[in-house]
Amino acid sequence: MSSLNDRFLDYCKSNGFEVNQGQIQIIKQFENFKDKYLDSSFLDIFKNKKEKKLGIYLHGDVGVGKTMLLNFFFNSLQIKKQRLHFNEFMIKFHDFKFNNSNQDKIIESFVKELKKDLNLIYFDEFQVTNIVDAMILGRLFQEIFSQNIFVFFSSNIKIENLYKDGLQRDQFIPFIKIINRHCVELDLSIDNDYRLEKGGTERFLSPLNSTNNFKANKFFREITKNKKLERKIFKIKGRNFEVENFYDGIIRLDFKDLCDRNVGAEDYIEIANNCSFLFIENVPNFYENNSNQQQRFIIMIDILYEKNIPLLITSEINLNEFNSSQSLKDVFKRTISRLNELTSVRYL
Repeated sequence: MSSLNDRFLDYCKSNGFEVNQGQIQIIKQFENFKDKYLDSSFLDIFKNKKEKKLGIYLHGDVGVGKTMLLNFFFNSLQIKKQRLHFNEFMIKFHDFKFNNSNQDKIIESFVKELKKDLNLIYFDEFQVTNIVDAMILGRLFQEIFSQNIFVFFSSNIKIENLYKDGLQRDQFIPFIKIINRHCVELDLSIDNDYRLEKGGTERFLSPLNSTNNFKANKFFREITKNKKLERKIFKIKGRNFEVENFYDGIIRLDFKDLCDRNVGAEDYIEIANNCSFLFIENVPNFYENNSNQQQRFIIMIDILYEKNIPLLITSEINLNEFNSSQSLKDVFKRTISRLNELTSVRYL
């Protein structure tokens, strides 16, 4: 059987991807991880328990190919596995906790249920922003690793810098120690952001003026031609999210409807699951005084990217001229990169 490296080179060639030496080195480390840990027998696991690594944590700047590499490796593995957005995973945990509130050991029970279906979980673009999640992650992932479930992470952030400057970060330190102990940390360093090279952002329209409003309306008429207008109501845990402009999966919403209200990951997941194209109008610039809205926007774009939902956006500010609240500055770089792709002429 050909090596993982050879198959990766064939994969790049067939897809017209540029081969980068930094990515080749990561693939070689993936293959080493597979040989040393994933393919170990259960006897090997117990004999070498202290040395056993159960995770890969791949970090690097935005748009350098982390997702492409981990997707390739993940798809090559013939084991029980699932790729999840981290927000979806935590919603799954909190739902389990709510539905099993009479149990004493919720975390242990949740992980045992996971183990029935999975030997590997993959979190792409991992980040933590929620204090509630931060406080339980140490115990949750300690149990995941105790059950010999493998975990892959991709992230823009080094392990030691996760949840940096977050509220009550001392509660998060146990999780960092657990990840350091159980994961192989890999760094992918490449100068280019490949997402920025894919094409122009013809569907990111700024500033907010009559010309761009005309362009947005023209595109909207074209893409919804012969589609029936409906008023859609998404029911999310006992509350309603109303969409006035729903055309057979094409949705048009204002930024205020999506990010000014008390909405979150569950709402965005429900929208993405019922959406084939999303118009987001009137996106503002971001500062310290609207950091909550910026946080929701970041979460939303991550979910839309994960679900492959193309966008048209109108905004008061050019895509590459956005400001940011200080605490979200690094994370927002990924959002900008993903918006470049989701509004690209090639992404439709």
